[in-house]
Amino acid sequence: MTFDETDRSLLRALQKDATESLESLAARVSVSLNTCWRRVKRLEEAGAIRARVALVDPDVIGLRQTVFVAVRTNDHSVAWLEKFAAAVRAVPEVVEFYRMAGDVDYLLKLMVTDVRDYDRVYRKLIASVEISDVSATFAMECIKNTTELPV
Repeated sequence: MTFDETDRSLLRALQKDATESLESLAARVSVSLNTCWRRVKRLEEAGAIRARVALVDPDVIGLRQTVFVAVRTNDHSVAWLEKFAAAVRAVPEVVEFYRMAGDVDYLLKLMVTDVRDYDRVYRKLIASVEISDVSATFAMECIKNTTELPV
């Protein structure tokens, strides 16, 4: 799918506030209400807009500790990956999960209440699948965190 400047403007606006009314959005990008509605619908159908969600502040709900977990494995089989991926997906504290190139095989981002809570999640993960090495790094301060993509 190709995006013109109107599409990009719509995507930028919706990333800032997906609750903005269609009327306001149409005025912001200088198109008619019907054009705005059709464009947003097309962006959704094409998968450019995956969902419209509320962003919850982790501090307010008690998830004050961000942990980055580097995982190394000696087993690079599809069966192992499927089992590991299923185990990770079952842990709600894991908010991001990546297969990496380089020294680390997988990188997980967790949001937990504290170190004790991380240990509970760690024990659950290592009980579910054999892992060669796990290394956790605890964030001291979040300097930038955004869901807005540069469009």
